[in-house]
Amino acid sequence: MDTISQRLQHILADINTLQESAQRTSQSVLLLAVSKTKPASDIAIAYQAGQRHFGENYCQEALKKQQQLGAFDITWHFIGPIQSNKTKDIAAHFQWVHSVDSLKIARRLNDQRPDHLPPLNICLQVNISNEATKSGISLADLPELSAAVATLPRLKLRGVMAMPSPQDDFELQRQPYRQLYQAVATLNNPNLDTFSFGMSGDLKAAIFEGATMVRIGTALFGYRS
Repeated sequence: MDTISQRLQHILADINTLQESAQRTSQSVLLLAVSKTKPASDIAIAYQAGQRHFGENYCQEALKKQQQLGAFDITWHFIGPIQSNKTKDIAAHFQWVHSVDSLKIARRLNDQRPDHLPPLNICLQVNISNEATKSGISLADLPELSAAVATLPRLKLRGVMAMPSPQDDFELQRQPYRQLYQAVATLNNPNLDTFSFGMSGDLKAAIFEGATMVRIGTALFGYRS
């Protein structure tokens, strides 16, 4: 069985190959290792193999890992649904939040971001497939919310995150990412440089349609218990 370190190198090699196939520049796609439900020891192994960016879905679980891994220079990304009673901890303990889907949550993160920390990097979650079971704003609401969030001084709006409905066909996988990428382009905001697109099942489609961060969990750490 491959180790975490070996799987990490395989994933990075796949990302590099896909960047070349899509005629993207080298290192234009960042691997975000999704470590939810995985122990701090697994994160430590990936860190020692060179991985620096880790995504967590559950605030309390993440805070415990952050304490255990305090000696490591990890960039922590919050990628799960955000409850109002968790915004204070998220604002204080993460460098990135990918799952902002309302002005209320954005304002809470802004107001609760400690003054001694740099502005919190924010991605707006767009429900690009309009699925009732998923969080995120509609594409139609993106201009208004992005304009409002851009005015909040303790936040730095960086881009968008999306999880389209699963598709097996490559062209069908590409369509929602292309639609969202084009919608962001029409906003004419040069600070929007981040597209948190793609997981193991649609990695190629995401990279071909402009992903700058891809979120990989199971392929790196194995199946969740």
